[in-house]
Amino acid sequence: MSAAAGNPLDLRAWLDEARRLGELREVEGADWNLELGTISELNVKKANPPALLFDRIAGYPAGHRVLTCSTSSPARLASILRIGPEQDHHALVQKLRGQPAQWQVRAAQFEPVVVGRGPVFEHESSGDDVDLFAFPSPLWHEGDGGRYIGTGCMVVTRDYDSDWINVGTYRVMIHDRNHVGLDMIPGKHGAIQYRKHMAAGSSFPVCIVLGADPLGYLVSGIEVPFGMCEYDYMGAILNEPVAVVKGALTGLPFPAASEIVLEGWAQPGDERTEGPFGEFHGYYPGKAATAPAVKIERIYHRNDPIMIGSPPAKPPNDYSYSKAVMRSALLFDALAAAGVPDVAAVWAHEIGGARMFNVVAIKQRYAGHARQAGHILNQCGVGAYMSRYSVVVDEDIDPSNLHEVMWAVATRTDPAIDIDIIRRGMGSKNDPMSIAYPYAAPLSSKAIIDACRPYDYLAEFPAVAEASKDLQAKVRAKWKDLL
Repeated sequence: MSAAAGNPLDLRAWLDEARRLGELREVEGADWNLELGTISELNVKKANPPALLFDRIAGYPAGHRVLTCSTSSPARLASILRIGPEQDHHALVQKLRGQPAQWQVRAAQFEPVVVGRGPVFEHESSGDDVDLFAFPSPLWHEGDGGRYIGTGCMVVTRDYDSDWINVGTYRVMIHDRNHVGLDMIPGKHGAIQYRKHMAAGSSFPVCIVLGADPLGYLVSGIEVPFGMCEYDYMGAILNEPVAVVKGALTGLPFPAASEIVLEGWAQPGDERTEGPFGEFHGYYPGKAATAPAVKIERIYHRNDPIMIGSPPAKPPNDYSYSKAVMRSALLFDALAAAGVPDVAAVWAHEIGGARMFNVVAIKQRYAGHARQAGHILNQCGVGAYMSRYSVVVDEDIDPSNLHEVMWAVATRTDPAIDIDIIRRGMGSKNDPMSIAYPYAAPLSSKAIIDACRPYDYLAEFPAVAEASKDLQAKVRAKWKDLL
């Protein structure tokens, strides 16, 4: 089987597309020790950052590569999600509206197809030949507890008492040449499966895919229904089944064109110190703690393997843009489903990890419209978790532009009446502010800021002193070299 034919999750085919779009930059000579992480971190702070493909990494042979920043632009994200060319994030949000629900409905039609062989089997090692340090796993940040081989990864596991295969994105830290720490948040599907195996005194089978089309780890990191296999969901997006092969030891399926796959078992009672590692909001919320240890008994990889890195960090980080776009589409749909009319745009800001600072722009139609939109944005099912600030602005404000949003907050609000506080709302122990909260449960307060012009004074409110949008567009077109 060729790398391209029959392998819709082939990373190399997607990299060719990224090159064609002018969205990929190749970097040679960086050090796995902090440089890969810092270069990637600074890269995503630029406007329209490219994806970075690192090669000739210090201490490693040419061809052992690491890809970062894969989902950090509208063009690349549109390519990954197979929704057609797009360069504007608001247009991307509109294209995504309703799609997750359709993908979920269609998922059952796209069970993965098992094939006999694939490029992932070009190299195999087992026993004493297993060496996790053979790959350029980065030490991403100075405060990390170790080298993280798995960040933009897919962790494949199986339920104890059913045939349910789960594919999740969980962080993976190297302990030694053949053991990794696997951190799974309690309540996540992989963690539920792990606990069932441990309760039964059974070995827990694990395959960790360290490189595939970025769609793989993107879908593995979102919430799909309990019991659904993420491969089915990916197939619905691809409109064709994922081609998988099975590990020789565990029988777990993984994409046939995977770059690197680690296969092994977590045993009852084998939990080791893991972390610390940063989180999506940009903090180390906890100290090192125990997590399941997985003994890697077999490694499969392609010639010149590529590892995907996607470490969390102070936003914007490697994956914060993709989270912002996808959550913005879900929030837009939730507002529409709740009956909020004339929603112009929604943006779940990267600065809040696409959860903690969300903005909706509306065209006000009636008294109370802005408050309605703000409270639903804050408390709808997809928005309530860690929704610290929800801001409502008029339709002349771009909700993704913080300068415009904060200008509206500064000039269109009366703090005494335009900030509503919800007490004891849905929070998280992962919240960096939780250390200061008095609650025993994961609770927090939330603010809804009505930064719209006062509805009862719309006609009298001062006009904005700026060129009209049409005039701006005409001048930009005429003076494009200057502007």
